[in-house]
Amino acid sequence: MIQGTIRNRVRALRFHNDEMSQAELGGRIGLTRQMVAAIEAGRYSPSLEAAFRMAQVFGVPLEQVFQWDPHTDA
Repeated sequence: MIQGTIRNRVRALRFHNDEMSQAELGGRIGLTRQMVAAIEAGRYSPSLEAAFRMAQVFGVPLEQVFQWDPHTDA
């Protein structure tokens, strides 16, 4: 199996968007605050649909929110 890790910039993007709270982001994309916190911490990977919704909320391409790092183990 191919090894790697999904990295994200959700926390930084929230900060650069008027310090949006986890609860606000979650409400806008249909997730709970706890799920957003888990995504930021790398403990949970969102559905593809939720990932695209995040990118849309931040106004950036998906690749600016989530990145695949093939050089690390999951």
